Amino acid sequence: MATTRLPMRHLREIFRQKYELKRSHREIARSVGVSSGSVSGAASRATAVGLDWTQIQALSPEALEERLYGPRGGKRRGRAALPDAAYLHVELRKPGVTLQLLHLEYLEQHANGYRYTCFCAHYNEWLAKQGPTMRQVHHGGDKLFVDYSGKKPRIVDPATGEVTEVELFVAVLGASNFTYAEATRTQQVPDWIGSHVRALSAIGGVPRAVVPDQLKSGVTVACRYEPGIQRSYEEMAQHYGTVILPARPAHPRDKAKVEAGVRVAQRWILGRIRNQTFFSLAELNARIAELVAELNDYRMRVYGASRRALFERLDRPALGALPAERFAYGEWKAVKVNIDYHVEYDHHYYSVEHTLLGAELDVRATRTTVEIYRGTERLTSHVRSHERGRHTTKPEHMPKSHQKHLEWSPSRIVSWAESIGPETGKLASAILAERRHPEQGYRSCLGILRLSKRYGADRLEAACARAMIAGARSYRHVESILKHGLDRLAPTEASASPQLPLVHENVRGRDYYH
Repeated sequence: MATTRLPMRHLREIFRQKYELKRSHREIARSVGVSSGSVSGAASRATAVGLDWTQIQALSPEALEERLYGPRGGKRRGRAALPDAAYLHVELRKPGVTLQLLHLEYLEQHANGYRYTCFCAHYNEWLAKQGPTMRQVHHGGDKLFVDYSGKKPRIVDPATGEVTEVELFVAVLGASNFTYAEATRTQQVPDWIGSHVRALSAIGGVPRAVVPDQLKSGVTVACRYEPGIQRSYEEMAQHYGTVILPARPAHPRDKAKVEAGVRVAQRWILGRIRNQTFFSLAELNARIAELVAELNDYRMRVYGASRRALFERLDRPALGALPAERFAYGEWKAVKVNIDYHVEYDHHYYSVEHTLLGAELDVRATRTTVEIYRGTERLTSHVRSHERGRHTTKPEHMPKSHQKHLEWSPSRIVSWAESIGPETGKLASAILAERRHPEQGYRSCLGILRLSKRYGADRLEAACARAMIAGARSYRHVESILKHGLDRLAPTEASASPQLPLVHENVRGRDYYH
């Protein structure tokens, strides 16, 4: 920082008391009414430029000030060349660059140039005239400022003529002012994050931080000290290897770059398209892209270079590399595992390991995939389904008993039954055929087939034969036949041959009624 210039009357009195009266710096400071540091600084300046009391008395106030502090107002005096303040301001945005380093480089080109104090004073005087927002020094590749414009572009429905206002997203790099803009239908999370992804792709790199306003789509808990970042937004930042640094609430100067960038976009883009009609979002964005390219190529008077030229010089070398794949947006939802070891998302049910009954998990759903997490651990994933009320189940998530049931099919059950005997096979086929859904007969068939372990295959085959004759089609009938030993009884001849007419006095016969 440059030292404040002392009035000439104070300087002359300081030098008089020091050189003529030989007083100490502390005594001089009390007498003149300045600090001891100011007295010491004035004496050091005089020694540095080789002035003694005799020379000081001979100089006019203006000449003495120029010898000690250099010229005022940025005017070129003598042979020393003034530093280029705009160049200094741009160079200071590069990582590791300081005014002291720039002063050394300045002296290498101008051996008789101004000393460091005058050098800094000239830069600070120039900077003070540029406006308060330029007082922030933004380093290359450091921050990307993002926001929405309060003024909105419009699109027109070609069929109905309905006019719809859409959002204008603006992103500005701090060091170069390089700008990206696009229109989206809403400010909702999918559009908000999609705009970030496209902005980073257009920039061709990743800044060290992204600075948004405390918009609900990006910040779930607005707080000056510990804002809560929306989970999908935070996940996007992790994917790109950057961080989210929300501006403080009600502090627009925290994101002055994008505030200014939004104003420029409103004038440069919205002003230019005010008399144009667009019938789709794609058509509008194509025009916005043309205007943004012109904006980035426009030469800025203050810096003597365009945004694109500054971007290539300052930001591009310092940006991080883009990941191999673009971020795939996913929505998060907290879920609880139901008693059937499934969780619900968008009216569809997805399975998890059956041991997680009652657990509280998180679902992340993309356009094609549903992933299920416990904390940061990814438990499983499914192909996303949009069938309402249906289930997507992985066999390995089921209990062993359910897995075995899932493995059965009608053909497998009939094959097992036929391995016991043809009559058993016929009964299994009949049971499955009579059910509206074959799965409804699985339990009956499996129960019948397991009876062979208790009674043997031969007895089961005989019991199934008797059940087929009797028209019995259930596990209970076959078990009853085996339990009462009916399978050991040979079929009666009466059951195999036509029955003889029954003669009895109480049986009148059909002729009685005619």
